[in-house]
Amino acid sequence: MNDRYIHFHEVRERNETLEQTKSEGSFGFARFSALVAALAGRPATFVVAVATILVWGLSGPAFRWSDTWQLVINTGTTIVTFLMVFVIQNAQNRDAMAIQVKLDELICATKDARDKLVGIEDLDDAVVERLKVEIQSRTSRSPATSG
Repeated sequence: MNDRYIHFHEVRERNETLEQTKSEGSFGFARFSALVAALAGRPATFVVAVATILVWGLSGPAFRWSDTWQLVINTGTTIVTFLMVFVIQNAQNRDAMAIQVKLDELICATKDARDKLVGIEDLDDAVVERLKVEIQSRTSRSPATSG
């Protein structure tokens, strides 16, 4: 086995260990947030949201445009927005992690790739920025990009 393969599997084992230490509640939340994020992105959900706003707006005269009438929509939208931030962030975190694992696998499978790039998402910003500059300078000197 090559060093890249071993390093990748060390990273994967670390991630699997982290996953095993999570409680069942977090796994349930992951499934819940994936479902909610999928439903929230559907056109029908948008139609329901627009219909809710229309019904609220049309009910204004019946409630004489009262403060309570305004508070209902303000409170409702604030609560939904607050909760959706966590649901969507959870879904994005899972997607980002899956993409990183796939990219790490590609790095490990590519003969000339540098294995130090596996797991760089866990490094601090300064190190990642140095690697970015290094790779960009290497690509700009590459014969394939010179013309």
